[in-house]
Amino acid sequence: MSGELTAVNVGFSYGGSTVLQDVSLSIPAGSQIGLTGPSGSGKTTIARVLAGLRPPSTGYVTCNGAAVRMPGDGRIAMLFQSPRRSCSPRMTLRAVIAEGLRGVRSSGRRKDVNAGVQHFAARVQLTADLLDRYPHEVSDGQLQRACLARALAAGPDYLICDEATAMLDAATTAAVVRTIGEEVNGRGLGVLALSHDRELLDAWCGTIRAFEGNMASSAGSARV
Repeated sequence: MSGELTAVNVGFSYGGSTVLQDVSLSIPAGSQIGLTGPSGSGKTTIARVLAGLRPPSTGYVTCNGAAVRMPGDGRIAMLFQSPRRSCSPRMTLRAVIAEGLRGVRSSGRRKDVNAGVQHFAARVQLTADLLDRYPHEVSDGQLQRACLARALAAGPDYLICDEATAMLDAATTAAVVRTIGEEVNGRGLGVLALSHDRELLDAWCGTIRAFEGNMASSAGSARV
């Protein structure tokens, strides 16, 4: 897949305060870009603007050359820091993953939905015995794996990970990063990973960009 997810001269204001100012950033298809910076620098805001979850006050965002759709563009998925805040406590892990299978669900074929859930659960190393459990019955790591499966099931062109491993142990972090990397290499998924953990980003991403003063620096450090 070719193309890129691009923010051009993006600004964002909230309650009279400027959160983002003149930010430009590109995530090419098939790449893994890391974005690091202090709390309050606007990393989460630019992530939400890129995903079409918030409209920019100035500038614009395109996905593969077309304007990003609001609210939320199906070509772009997000994996958030807290899996418990991004899942309904009333949904089993099976139902969480099935949320990503919108196209399959609309066909009305329950057999196809179940097959899709099993496929993506296996993709993130979730065992079958966990699928009928509720969020309070599983660990943060298991629930985040379900959230990743949901994101991948939607078939996005780009995945934005907003501190997605911050609540995970080292083994689960490694498994999540490995699975995402396989999607990048296998089908050209483009990834933007936001994290305070520079060591993690150095191991995960091909290019790291610093986010300082609400501006994404033009110079990154390429991982050899």
